[in-house]
Amino acid sequence: MSEYVIRFLVGGAVVSTFAMLGDVLKPKSFAGLFGAAPSVALATLGIAVYQHGAGYGAVQAGSMMMGAIALAIYSVIVCQLLVRARMSALPATITSMVVWFAAAFGLWFVAGGQV
Repeated sequence: MSEYVIRFLVGGAVVSTFAMLGDVLKPKSFAGLFGAAPSVALATLGIAVYQHGAGYGAVQAGSMMMGAIALAIYSVIVCQLLVRARMSALPATITSMVVWFAAAFGLWFVAGGQV
């Protein structure tokens, strides 16, 4: 139970920090970008390092980075399908999910299946 309280407090503090950062930057759409994901990732990594050590935290950080790369690839493909191919949202999303999973598992395979 205390892990959830710590995650809540750390996540809330980091969300507030990123929200202030997003409020200062232009355009204002950065506020949403900086709002949730970085704070949850930082809180989770902090708890992982505290409970399991730096090696475990490094593996988790590597996994998060590979997931972010796969998500970026997915996002580019979705945008291309929506804008250039003029696909509707559902087929573009489903098609791009295949690419997302292929990118994620491909990165995992290249890393030797360790992450």
